[in-house]
Amino acid sequence: MRGGEVLRGALVGQWRYAVPGAVLAAGHQAGEALVPVVIGVVIDEAIAPGDEGALLTWIAMLAAVFAVLSYSYRFSFRHAERASERAAHELRLRVTRRTLDPRGGAETGRLPGELVNIATGDAKRVGAVHLSLTAGIAALAGLVFGGVALLRVSVPLGLLVLLGIPPLLGLAHLLGKPLERRSAAEQERAAHASGVAADLIAGLRVLKGIGAERSAVDRYRRTSRDSLAATVRAARAQAWHDGGMLMLTGVFIAVVALVGGRLAASGDITVGQLVTAVGLAQFLLTPLSILSWANGELAQGRASAARIASVLGAPPAVAGGDGVLPRPVRGAVRLRGVSCGDGALRGLDLDAAPGELLGVVTTDPKAATWLLRLLGRSADPDGGTVELDGVPLATLDPAEIRRAVVVAEHDADLFEGGLLDNVTAAAGDGGAAEKAMAAAAADEVAANLPHGTATVLAERGRSLSGGQRQRVALARALASGAPVLVLHDPTTAVDAVTEARIAEGLREARQGRTTIVVATSPALLAVADRVVFLDGGAVTAEGSHAELVHRRPAYRAAVLY
Repeated sequence: MRGGEVLRGALVGQWRYAVPGAVLAAGHQAGEALVPVVIGVVIDEAIAPGDEGALLTWIAMLAAVFAVLSYSYRFSFRHAERASERAAHELRLRVTRRTLDPRGGAETGRLPGELVNIATGDAKRVGAVHLSLTAGIAALAGLVFGGVALLRVSVPLGLLVLLGIPPLLGLAHLLGKPLERRSAAEQERAAHASGVAADLIAGLRVLKGIGAERSAVDRYRRTSRDSLAATVRAARAQAWHDGGMLMLTGVFIAVVALVGGRLAASGDITVGQLVTAVGLAQFLLTPLSILSWANGELAQGRASAARIASVLGAPPAVAGGDGVLPRPVRGAVRLRGVSCGDGALRGLDLDAAPGELLGVVTTDPKAATWLLRLLGRSADPDGGTVELDGVPLATLDPAEIRRAVVVAEHDADLFEGGLLDNVTAAAGDGGAAEKAMAAAAADEVAANLPHGTATVLAERGRSLSGGQRQRVALARALASGAPVLVLHDPTTAVDAVTEARIAEGLREARQGRTTIVVATSPALLAVADRVVFLDGGAVTAEGSHAELVHRRPAYRAAVLY
């Protein structure tokens, strides 16, 4: 998708609000141009001959013009603002929908804060194009009406205005090109700075723990300086644009006033017509200034539209599919000859029977990461197949997989809100949530909080300790009741006693449903029906935890040391 398509979509989608606004705004500018015309007529038809009746009549006419001006101004920009906000809202939804698309891909090469910046700042700029277009159309209407009025006063004056507008607009477009380029760079740098800031804040506790605050500050300082430099360049381009437009419009108005003055001096126009010509010349400064502003806004809107288009048009990380899982899902997981991750997994053969609690131990963290990505289908293998109940995951839509397979990663975040709301985020069943909290020992966490399960957690659960967050995240995963649950190191931050309780609770809670635990915890592996040991990206041994500890030194080293 290109930036132009995004811009057109935003405009067309809200035409029912934007068109009435543009019509009313055009009427407003025409009314503004009518004011000096009426004043000129008052001078020639009422004041010069001393006709009091005509004077009252034309004053009443002038009052009516101002009443129409007030109405048209208020309601034109009400429509334009509505179109602007609705377009920005629709774009935010599209960016969010694409970011959350189960196929992924939108987040590739972008920090979370950068995506937020695109969904907010850039969407607002594109939506604001409705305001600039409404104002621009109104300004053009004012220029045309003013030119026609000047034609009535004097053909040379009218032709000067009507023929001078097109080249003026062409020059305005050329002046806006550098602003468009530098505005795009400014938004790109600002979004990256926001992403880095969000990334640093999210890891603030870790940074303090390892004493890396200075390094983090230096990193953000460099990013912020790049953003500042881009902003300064954009501001400089804005200044050149505004200054150039002011010079062009000033020269244009001066020429109109000069020609009108010479015509009056030669007696070709009356005093009232001279007042009308001068008033129209002064009036023309307003629509020309509006055009200058609208041109700058359109340039920035085009730059933001291109950034939104880069997200909406990002290729998905995995393709969709039209395959269907059998109902009910039994939970038979099978990997055959799977290779991926530059050797992280090499010809991996792995099976998990329906209802089995399978432990997976690997000496390579990268292998664990890729295994989780494949089972959740956030990536497809370079070679081999991953199947669920005999159906290759590559033939299924990722959304279909998410309903059957839940992957709970080690660093899963909690959300700002109540503890119980976090646990029921994927379930919505209070009974299931209660059992899941007991199995994950999260009931102890709730018992130690001031308002129990109603306690509101801070962003990402930072008001809890690491072990408490892990227990709540595990409870959330268990409450989902998924046919297949994949857990990655769910107890690394809890004490040994709690870990043993969680291991027993996990086995009981997942009875009859497939569970794959990728971990090195002896407590969790001890309750598994079977454990497989991955070394060098392939399965090198399998059996019970006790058997592998006894006969496999490499396994023993991985889980006990």
